[in-house]
Amino acid sequence: MRTVPVPPVRRDEAAPGAASEPARSSVHASSGQRLGSARPRQEGPTDLRLVPPALAAWGTAALVLGTSPGWAAGIVAGCLLAVGLLPLVRRSATASWPRASATAVLLCVAAAAASAGLHGADLRRGPVPGLAREYATVTAEVELTSDPRLTRPKVRGDHVAPTAVLVDAEVRRVHEAGGTTVVTRAPVLMIVDVRSVGGGAAGGQPYDAAGARSAAGERVRSPWLGLLPSTRLRVSARLAPAMTGGDRVAAVLRVRDQGVPEVVGEPSGAQRLAGRLRAGLREATSGLSADARALLPGLVVGDTSRITPELEEAFKETDLTHTLAVSGANFTILLALLLGPPGLAQHVERRGIAPRLGISLRGTAVLGGALSLGFVVVCRPDPSVLRAAACGAVALLALATGRRRSLIPALATAVLLLVLYDPWLARSYGFLLSVVATGALLTLAPRWSAGLRRRGVPPRLAEALAAAAAAQALCAPVVTVLSARVSLVAVPCNLLAEFAIAPATVLGFAALATAPVGMPVAEALAWCAQWPAEWIAEIARTGAALPGAGVDWPGSWAGAALLVVVTLVVLLVGRRLLGHPWWYGVCGLLLALAVVQPPPLTRVITGWPPPGWRLVMCDVGQGDAMVLAVGEGAGVVVDAGPDPQLVDHCLRALGITRIPLVVLTHFHADHVAGLPGVLRGRAVGAIEATGFEEPADQAAFVRRLAAARRVPVTSAAAGEQRRAGGLSWQVVWPPPSPPPPSAGSPPGSHPGVLPAHPAPEGPNDASVAMLVRSAGLRLLLLGDLEPPAQRALARSPAAEALEGVDVLKVAHHGSAYQDPGLIHRAAPRLALISCGANNTYGHPAPGTVAALRAGGATVLRTDRDGALAVVGGGGELRVARD
Repeated sequence: MRTVPVPPVRRDEAAPGAASEPARSSVHASSGQRLGSARPRQEGPTDLRLVPPALAAWGTAALVLGTSPGWAAGIVAGCLLAVGLLPLVRRSATASWPRASATAVLLCVAAAAASAGLHGADLRRGPVPGLAREYATVTAEVELTSDPRLTRPKVRGDHVAPTAVLVDAEVRRVHEAGGTTVVTRAPVLMIVDVRSVGGGAAGGQPYDAAGARSAAGERVRSPWLGLLPSTRLRVSARLAPAMTGGDRVAAVLRVRDQGVPEVVGEPSGAQRLAGRLRAGLREATSGLSADARALLPGLVVGDTSRITPELEEAFKETDLTHTLAVSGANFTILLALLLGPPGLAQHVERRGIAPRLGISLRGTAVLGGALSLGFVVVCRPDPSVLRAAACGAVALLALATGRRRSLIPALATAVLLLVLYDPWLARSYGFLLSVVATGALLTLAPRWSAGLRRRGVPPRLAEALAAAAAAQALCAPVVTVLSARVSLVAVPCNLLAEFAIAPATVLGFAALATAPVGMPVAEALAWCAQWPAEWIAEIARTGAALPGAGVDWPGSWAGAALLVVVTLVVLLVGRRLLGHPWWYGVCGLLLALAVVQPPPLTRVITGWPPPGWRLVMCDVGQGDAMVLAVGEGAGVVVDAGPDPQLVDHCLRALGITRIPLVVLTHFHADHVAGLPGVLRGRAVGAIEATGFEEPADQAAFVRRLAAARRVPVTSAAAGEQRRAGGLSWQVVWPPPSPPPPSAGSPPGSHPGVLPAHPAPEGPNDASVAMLVRSAGLRLLLLGDLEPPAQRALARSPAAEALEGVDVLKVAHHGSAYQDPGLIHRAAPRLALISCGANNTYGHPAPGTVAALRAGGATVLRTDRDGALAVVGGGGELRVARD
C-alpha cells in the first residue's frame, strides 16, 4: 500500500476544530528538527477594526485631561446613550459591521473619558492643591513612584542653576499645623536641593547608588539618589503650584536636603530585587570606558544618569535618542532571542532559544509573557517602560498566530489598554513616537524591504535600511515639533548603530542577570558589551560633528505638516527615479555634500567664513565667544559662551580644528559653560584664565574639564605678551597679585612689582582684557570689566597703547555700566557687542550704543546681526555677517 505524506501546511489550513490542535502540536513538537520548508498561513487583508476605537480613545483622553469633571461625565453619558439608541437604527443588509464598529468606538470613548476624568480628579482632590496655591510649608508622607534623577544644568544669566534631585511621588498623608492628619493621594514632583562635593575629573570615577555626577561634571553624593520606588518618606517641604498647565502633578514639593531622608516605609520586595539587579549592572559596568559605562545601563534598564550632556546632544542630533532609554525595539530583541523572528513563528524552522530547548509554542508564549513581566519590574513600571513592553509584546501575538495581519490589531490593542490604564500617555510625545515608530515597522518597512530586495539589495541590509527609513519618515515630523530641527544623518546613523544595538542589549541583559550570582562573569559580559556600546557612541558623535548634520525647521505642528508634505514629495520623486540609477547617484552626492559641507565649497556658496578673517564674534546668545585667526584651521578662542552646541557650531563653521590657547576672561557661566563644545574633537594646547577663581563651582568645572582632557590651566596677568602665527597679544588686565610682604617690609612695599590695585569686587572686575594685533589691526577685548576696573585700566601703564584702537569688544554685553573715559581713549572705529536676542537685562543699553556712535564707532551686535567677522588689514577694515 502506498502512503501519501501530508505537508504541515495542509494541517494548518484545515478547518478549525478538534483535529487541528493535535496536528499543530505535532508540528511544533518537531520544530527542533529540520523537516523541510513550511509555508506560513495565507494572509488576508490587514485587519483594521481595532484602529478606530484605539484612536478615538487616544484623542478623547488627550482632550478630557485637565477639563472639569462635568465634561468627562457628559461624554460618558452621551456615549452610553448613543450605544443604547443604536439598536433602534434601521437595519439593512450591510448595517451589521458599521453598527458594531460604532458601538466599539463609543464604548472606548466612554471608557477613555471616564479614565481621564478620574485621573484628572486626582489633581484636584484633597488638600494638596489648595495648600500649593498658598505656598504652604507642610509635613507630609510621600511614596516614591520613580527613581531619583539629577537635573541638567541650566545657565541663568551669569550663573548655573544649582543641582537638584527630581523624584515623582504621591502624597499619602498631610500633617496640618493643628495636629490633624489628612489622608489623600495626590501626585507631586519632589525637588530636593543637594550639594556637590567635588573631586575627580568629569566622567572619571564611577558612582554608587547614593552618588552621581551631575551634568556639569561635579561629584554629587546624596542618600536621596539611593532611594527606590515604593519607598515611603516623611518630609518637611514647601508646596508650590505645578510649573506648567496640563501637568500630571498636583503640585511641586520643594525639599531642602538636610541629610538622610526619614524613611517610614520600606520599598516592596519586587523593587528591592530590581534595585539589586540595577546596582549589580552599575557595578559590573563601573570599570568600562566612559561611553560604555553611560550607555549600557540606559540600553538595558533605562538608567541614563551617567549620560553626559555632550553625549546626549550628539544622540539628539542623530535621532539616536531612543537607544539611550528602554524602548520597544530593545525589548523585542530579547523576545527575538527567546522566540526567534516573529515571521517564522508558525514555521517548523522557527528559531530562537525556546524551540532549540524543545519548548512548545504555547509554552514559549507563556515564557515570553513572564519575560515581559520581569522586564517591567526590573526597568520600573513607569510609563516609558510600560510603553516599551506593550509595543514590544506585539511580537508575542505574532508568535501565537504566525500572521502579519494580526500585528496592527495587536498594536491598536496595546495603545487602547495603555491609554485606559494611564490617560496621561495620550499627551506624551514619547508615547506618540513609540506608536508611530512601531506602526512604521509593521506597515511601511515590510513593503519597502520587499521593494529593495526586488532591486537586488541583500535581504538583511534591505530590512535594516527599510526599518530605519520608515521609522525616520514617520517620526521626523513629531521630533521636529520637539527640537525644531530635522536630522539629515538619522537614517545612516540608525542603520550603522542597528548592528551594534542587539549585541549590546543582549550582553547587557546577560550581565544584569548574572551580576547577583557571579560578578566576575557579569564584568566579563559587560566588557564584551563595551565594544558595541562604544560603536554606538562613536556613530552619534561622528554624525553630530558633521557641519550639515541637521537643518533648522519650524518647531510647530505647522512645521510638522510641512515636513510631511516634503517627505511625500521626496518619496514620489524617488519612485519616479527608480529606473534612473544615475540620478540616484547625483542626489546622493548632493546630499553628502550638504551634510559634509567641505569648507572650500561652503565658502563659495555661503561666503562664510569670509577669506582673510581676523576675528569672529560668534552668535552664542547671552554670552561671549570669540575666535582670533592664527592660521588655516587654527584659532585662539576667547571665552566659550553659555551653550556648548552654539560655540561648537561656530567653530565648525570656521573650520577650527586646532586651538593653541583658550582664554577664559572670567568664570561666569555665560563665558565658560560652553567649554565642552570648544574642547569637542579639537586639539587644545592650553587654557588661560583669570586668577580670581569665582564663582568657585564654575572655576572647579573648568579645571575638571581641563584635567579630563589633560589640558594645562594657567593664570593671566597684565604685562604678559604672547604670539601665535601672525597673531600677537598683550594682557592689559588684571594686574598681577602682589606677593605677600616679607619680614620687615612695610605694608604695600614690593619692589619691582606693578602698583597694586584694589582687590576686584567680583568676577567681572577680574576679567582678562587683551590688546590684540593681527595684520596691522588693533583689537581691544574687555571681557566684562565694570567701571571701577575700566577706570583703573585707563590709568594703568598700558593706557597709552589703548588709544585709537580699530575694534573694541564692548565690555559686559554693552551694559549701561561703562567708563566714558576709557571709551573716549579707545575711540574705536568698530564696536562689537555680544548679547542674546530679547534678553531680560536690556543689553545693550541705549546710552552705551549712543556713546559709542557719538565717538564715531560703527556699532554691530550679535542679537540683530548674527555672527560677525572682522576682515582686513592695515587701514582697511570690513565686517561680514553670517
